[in-house]
Amino acid sequence: MDRERVVAVEGGRSGSGYVIAGRLVLTSAHVTPEPGGTVRLFRPGRDKTWCGTVAWRGTPGGRDDAALVHIDDPAWAGPRRPTPWGHTVTHRPGTPCETWGAADLVQRPSRATDTVHLSGTLNPGDRFVGNRYVMSLTHHPPPPTGEGGSPWAGMSGAPLFCGDLLAGVIAADPAGRAHAHLEAVPAYVLTHNPDFRTALTTHAPEADATLEPVEWQHLAEPAARTHLMSSPAALLQARRQIVPFRGRTTLLADLDTWAQEDGFGARLLYGPGGQGKTRLAQHFADILTAGGWTALWLRADATVDALAGLSAAAVPLMVIIDYAETRTPQLTTLLEAAAQHTSDSAFKVLLLARAAGDWWNDLHAATATAEELLDGTRTIPLPALEPEPDDSRTHAYHQAIHSYAAHLPQVRGWQHHDWPALATRLTTRTPNGLDRPGLDTALTLHMTALADLLDSTTGATADAASVEDRLLVHERRYWTTTATAHHLHPSLTTSTLTDALAAAHLLGADSHGEADTILRHVPALADQTTDRIHAVRRWIAALYPSPTPGRPWGTLQPDRLAEHFIGRHLLHTPALAHHLGPTITERQAIHLLTLYSRAAAHPTLRHLAPHLTFLCTDYASTLAGPALDVATQTEHPQPLIDALHHITDNPTTLPTHLKLLTNRLPHTSYNLAPYAEHLTQRLVEHDRTRAHHDSTHLPDLAMSLNNLSNRLGALGRQEEALEASEEAVQVYRELAQTHHDSTHLPDLAMSLNNLSVRLGALGRQEEALEASEEAVQVYRELVQTRPDASLSDLASSLNNLSNRLGALGRWEEGLEASEEAVEIRRELAQTRPDAFLPKLAGSLNNLFNRLSALGRWEEALAAIREAVDAYRELASARPEIYQSELEQSLEVLSWFEESDG
Repeated sequence: MDRERVVAVEGGRSGSGYVIAGRLVLTSAHVTPEPGGTVRLFRPGRDKTWCGTVAWRGTPGGRDDAALVHIDDPAWAGPRRPTPWGHTVTHRPGTPCETWGAADLVQRPSRATDTVHLSGTLNPGDRFVGNRYVMSLTHHPPPPTGEGGSPWAGMSGAPLFCGDLLAGVIAADPAGRAHAHLEAVPAYVLTHNPDFRTALTTHAPEADATLEPVEWQHLAEPAARTHLMSSPAALLQARRQIVPFRGRTTLLADLDTWAQEDGFGARLLYGPGGQGKTRLAQHFADILTAGGWTALWLRADATVDALAGLSAAAVPLMVIIDYAETRTPQLTTLLEAAAQHTSDSAFKVLLLARAAGDWWNDLHAATATAEELLDGTRTIPLPALEPEPDDSRTHAYHQAIHSYAAHLPQVRGWQHHDWPALATRLTTRTPNGLDRPGLDTALTLHMTALADLLDSTTGATADAASVEDRLLVHERRYWTTTATAHHLHPSLTTSTLTDALAAAHLLGADSHGEADTILRHVPALADQTTDRIHAVRRWIAALYPSPTPGRPWGTLQPDRLAEHFIGRHLLHTPALAHHLGPTITERQAIHLLTLYSRAAAHPTLRHLAPHLTFLCTDYASTLAGPALDVATQTEHPQPLIDALHHITDNPTTLPTHLKLLTNRLPHTSYNLAPYAEHLTQRLVEHDRTRAHHDSTHLPDLAMSLNNLSNRLGALGRQEEALEASEEAVQVYRELAQTHHDSTHLPDLAMSLNNLSVRLGALGRQEEALEASEEAVQVYRELVQTRPDASLSDLASSLNNLSNRLGALGRWEEGLEASEEAVEIRRELAQTRPDAFLPKLAGSLNNLFNRLSALGRWEEALAAIREAVDAYRELASARPEIYQSELEQSLEVLSWFEESDG
């Protein structure tokens, strides 16, 4: 809450108010006269007063006891940024809130009007039916004034804030509560009133009546505000919605049908940058919020603990995640929260990504909950919006021209052109070049319209340069003008400042100290004073303010323009990234590689790919690991994969580094599968050479062979996978024979189970059974000497043996192995339930399958019931992990009981 926006209101009665935008004040209806009447306003403690006219008034003392006052005085200088609105979206009590107003309690004769700043909490269920928020004051309640009057007189019309969101307007000191509470008209009552919305739009067109969730405001990605634009490129940001939405009617209808389905649901919408994913999601979110939904654009840095709060949603919720391909750990946590959601309201997740590739498969396999919730999720490729260069594309171009012309006067430094005339000139002639490649995408068409408008102010004509380059010409003028205002230019050259801006975009920064470190790695700034470094940081922050508090700067938007700027700059100055490479953090490395690889994918920047490959190769120690991660997320991973091959094949690369890369490899990956096999093969060669000279490296060789077997199997090269597995078993067998203790027996048993899988994949079931039986026998020997370490492994191996026997139709023997596994795990679960109850439940499911195959229905029913009981106990303590397993087992039990009945 901003102190400078707090006002006192005198309109027949004294009250309080809050400037919500420009010249518009929110206050109480019972403080003001009828619409059209005048009131006097002043800031407490100040002498200056202003006159205002009542623009809208609800019912004094009624459920909509609020009013809007427009300040008519031309001397008024109000805030530019409108106040965002909020509402509660859960039933959880104790939401912190505050208010600030001119209460009679603190007024003194012959002194300036004073204020009280009160804090408290609100419980959504308090006066829920009466459509009121009740603020329970933290302060000890004051005594009543003379003749039973309220000490809070004068607070009517004061704002009720929850965090940064205006949630209501104070209306009353309710009777019977000993002045310990204040009642407020909720914002949702006002924003649902069409007359209120009309007055708001008329007198503060920059204001937005969208309600944001007060409990989750720390989770929300800040919306782009149309009134805060410092450069023309800001007009292109999709969430500003400068150009009216068009088309996509069928897809919107499909999304709406999906949203209206009960319970949880997810959709993945993917397509190249600029295809219109974010714009579509914002338009769909607006449709839903108009219908009473809450739409939450989830911040990338939202914490695990904060995400858990989404499970308490009591309203229909749509969570939107942009760049979902880079946020799989966060998505896993979000899905766990969705699994715990018990309300009847809908809980939907809309994912936006550039591609549906490895990351999507990894997300499915990340946890049992993710696999369960995402099962059957539709992936929707977003087609081009204007596929044909016809009248529809021309109309879209004209629409964009007029939309940008209407908003360019709000961009600093661009107010003094006759934009309507320039727009008319561009739209009355036949546009040239609308049939060029790329103009089928919404962003390219919009960028072209904006570039044409901007160029028309200088008489420049579109040449062979890309539309991104044309826009960057104007953006660079903005950089230079701002640098001059910050007293940085011309003492620092344009080249130096551009290097600094590129470095800031390439790495990002979480703190001012981190930002200063980045800038000091820019060669031309290395010898500058601390004051100068701070000045450059402030210049970048002025160009692109951070939407996240605490972070030093934001980025050029839209992303495609930022990628083009970075790509073009690195083509001419590839050494800049090399100066930044040696000392960057893991997070910065991932950020750099993501942005660099996206830039290299642009058709006009295809020569950038070798530079990216060389960068990763030169700084393998800091970039190779992050390159593995980014390669599974980007739609164009080849430069990164090429670098990984170079690093792996470099004879100077240490085996320890290869092992680190091997450990970082995802279990499955389409993009990386061939490289994973190549890396593992290379590590086998290293280990084989070392083991030849020193037998102490034989265990490393065997483990590498096992890993190679798995990688070859993933590629479908089963014969080679079997060969590697057989060699691993042979090495472990020799080690076990050479060492007379049991040191290598666990690895031998593990390798035998892997061999069993490889043989089974080739249909050699008898040999697969033989390997599985030997693994069981090894574990039985180990149990004799180290039962604590080996009993659980024996049970796992018995489960595998049961499956092998089942594959050969030897059901009775398979049942015997399964029963023994259950018995072992039942005993283990009695002493260590946290560790072994989940495994017992899995073995019981396996036992159910064996008994069912033999027609022993009653025993099968008992096994699945015991499994359900185990999962029920687990889910009561950890629903985010075990709820899906419980539901699956219950489904099997229900089906089985119905069939038996």
